[in-house]
Amino acid sequence: MLSLHPARKRGNPSSRGPARIGLAIAGGGPIGGMYELGALRALDEALDGLDLTDLDSYVGVSSGAFLAAGLANRLSTEQMCRIFITGDSDDARFRADTFLRPALFEYLQRAASLPRLTLDWWRSVLLDPLDVRWSDLINRFGGLVPTGLFDNAEVERFLRDIFTRRGRSNDFRELDAKLFVVAVELDSGEPVLFGGEGWEDVPISRAVQASAALPGLYPPVEVRGRHLVDGALRRTMHASVLLERDIDLLIGINPLVPFNAGLGDARGGAPVDDDNDGQRLVHGGLPAVLSQTFRTLLQSRMHVGLARYAQQYPDIDQVVFEPNARDGELFHTNAFSFAARRRVCQLAWRNTVDDLRRRASDLRPMLAANGIRLRDEVLEDDDRTLLDGLARRPPRSTETTAKLRRALDATERVIARRDKRPRARARER
Repeated sequence: MLSLHPARKRGNPSSRGPARIGLAIAGGGPIGGMYELGALRALDEALDGLDLTDLDSYVGVSSGAFLAAGLANRLSTEQMCRIFITGDSDDARFRADTFLRPALFEYLQRAASLPRLTLDWWRSVLLDPLDVRWSDLINRFGGLVPTGLFDNAEVERFLRDIFTRRGRSNDFRELDAKLFVVAVELDSGEPVLFGGEGWEDVPISRAVQASAALPGLYPPVEVRGRHLVDGALRRTMHASVLLERDIDLLIGINPLVPFNAGLGDARGGAPVDDDNDGQRLVHGGLPAVLSQTFRTLLQSRMHVGLARYAQQYPDIDQVVFEPNARDGELFHTNAFSFAARRRVCQLAWRNTVDDLRRRASDLRPMLAANGIRLRDEVLEDDDRTLLDGLARRPPRSTETTAKLRRALDATERVIARRDKRPRARARER
């Protein structure tokens, strides 16, 4: 599903060189991250003139924060697919259990307070037995419940390893593009903008760890004495961070949309009606109800924001990619199942390519104004898959050769930018 808001007062990007493009990537947990990777890979293949590793600015929330940080570090969608999907990368080895290790240390810390809490409880019972209520019991012993099931310290170590090798950087200030990662302070509910003023010195890996600390799944991350949690608690994509930078085109990706059972499953399942009651989400129990509620809140909040941004930033083109409301396969996939990542990634790739083809007539003028064109050969190939677009596995490279290749790539980018400026001025005349 594609949301398109063309600029009503579009300027001419050629007057100041190549178009300034910003990328906003929302959160969505492990499965949402894989969906976003598939969508990004589709954009990489289907849009000529768009280099996702060479944009003006990026903002990422939760799982989207890692993808944004990777792209800002010139880690291509192909490289990330090799790390997370095919597993044939010589750069990093991904293991799902890295992200699903129980938070044993916190469990022990919480359990250690049980004797004291029990003693306080019995003291209150003996001193004033008539005033004791079950609600008091719940409140008193609620501190024994861990704030997160899994330990996200390993997540930070995994990211730190990737961002400190092969010429990449774990420092916001050393990146060529502007990167923002959003978290929320637990005690105040206020957003924290890593990469923004006053927060540039926090390591990128630490910022992503904080932004992805979904309450209940991962414990809050302490940075400068503040306890930080998932950035999606405030806004879904935080696209305004980029819109305020006076970009020409905003590209957004949101993997969480409510499932519309009334449309039927994209795999061919029948829609819900009075004769097909077994398809109703309530039969999925509390997990299905909470998932649908969470998705509905996030998407509705985001679309309200997009409508407002279209009025507030009339000279900026905005396009947002999302799953289809009838993608039951995506909705019913276990949110913690990394085994499904290839299937989800392929679904996102196909959805995005189909959206580009269906809305091609609307997209072409908007993309052309920003120096981008649709690759019809990709859009019209119904047999093409996510894996078909991956080049043959490159030869293994060392740290030295990887840095050299990165330096040569940077040189080519500088030359390409200089070549574009004279052509842009010629079009002006």
